[in-house]
Amino acid sequence: MTDTRADFLAAAGAAEALLRRPEVADGWARPSALAQWSVGGLAGHLAYQVLCVPEVLAAPVPGEETVGLLEHYRRSQWVGAGVDAEINVRIRQGSELVAATGVAALSGRLAWTLAGLAAVLAGEDGARPVRLPFWGPWSLRLDDLLATRTMELAVHADDLAVSVGVPTPELPPETAQSVLGLLTRLAVRRHGQAGVLRALSRAERAPGSIAAF
Repeated sequence: MTDTRADFLAAAGAAEALLRRPEVADGWARPSALAQWSVGGLAGHLAYQVLCVPEVLAAPVPGEETVGLLEHYRRSQWVGAGVDAEINVRIRQGSELVAATGVAALSGRLAWTLAGLAAVLAGEDGARPVRLPFWGPWSLRLDDLLATRTMELAVHADDLAVSVGVPTPELPPETAQSVLGLLTRLAVRRHGQAGVLRALSRAERAPGSIAAF
């Protein structure tokens, strides 16, 4: 199994364990740390990063253009969009639908999906094109899709943990390095090499933010 797939499964396992924490169930209907997201909706969004993988693998191989990771983020409508932008409203609504069955059903569905995913991924070609329908008219390589989902799992696991007052799940060092590597590439794309370099090495010359999004 490739490192990309191992990283995805590690992040997915950490998210599944977080979803089973009683604090998540207790806070399900409360607002989360993210504007206009409930804890339940955020949990649904977190789970979807895993649940979507069998769905894209079961779909026919798409015929749309296959692009690289940075081009994917350049085209993505949600990048830089406001909280009330149509794409972000649709993402929130879809996440609430995923979570509508409640925490027990969602965590059970996630655990069941994750249990069979390692074997499924081991038999797939990492260069196979896949796509999610809300992206737009392009595809990604499977391994690139998994890299994006790993980053989403890490970021939103932190969001959910902060929302319910529990520690952020610790990822294996190699998985954290993969996530931080992608976020760094995206930060450089947005802020330039010098800005990111200074933020990491020269506090006196650092820009106010090097956020990737």
